[in-house]
Amino acid sequence: MDIKKIYTMEDLIHILEVLRSEQGCPWDREQTHDSLKYYAVEEAWEVIDAVENQNTALLANELGDLLFQVVFQAQVAKEAGEFTFYDVVSEICRKLIARHTHIFGQDRAETPEEVSLLWEKNKMQEKGLQSVTEAMREVPRSFPALMRAQKVHKKARKAGLEFKASLQAAADELAEESQRFQNAVASGSRPEMERTLGKLLFSAAGAADWMKVDSETLLQKETGKEIDRFEKRELKQG
Repeated sequence: MDIKKIYTMEDLIHILEVLRSEQGCPWDREQTHDSLKYYAVEEAWEVIDAVENQNTALLANELGDLLFQVVFQAQVAKEAGEFTFYDVVSEICRKLIARHTHIFGQDRAETPEEVSLLWEKNKMQEKGLQSVTEAMREVPRSFPALMRAQKVHKKARKAGLEFKASLQAAADELAEESQRFQNAVASGSRPEMERTLGKLLFSAAGAADWMKVDSETLLQKETGKEIDRFEKRELKQG
């Protein structure tokens, strides 16, 4: 196959068809929805890394890898008679129109906050969810734990049913949960230590949501800083 300067979506779909054909790649042919599922997660995190590093050339590359996973899954589905790539496109187009009723419908939303509330309302109606609790249970368990916790906090806040009604209240709760964890450590009760530490982590995710920052990103950055600090200590000792 000749290398082109510019490729199209149709080219990518065709390449996947070739890779999955009898004359294609042995590895690509044996993949399934299940075997591919975590590659999409890995590629999404690499997109985030490119954004964090402000590397636009790398970002284009990583977005391509993520798009490849979408087309790959769609090709597997097409072969099984489940759906095609164009069904995927149609699904997202319908969703965008249905959720943006302030643009494609009669609703009004003037600020990003109002748009966010309207999106959540439309999403609940679309999924037939009757309560905020049901919406919380819809947050995938496969999410990283901090991300899932923050999503749950966000849904409560959007519904006006916050776990804590302000950033200061969230900070106060963090201090309280930290003290409870210390008390549990002093008691020597392993179940109580686990319970209070879990509550502390959940409260931290809530504080991050009030700050409108991503808890996963914050922890990733701090972990990187701690590795750098450890390296300096290790070099001094060496």
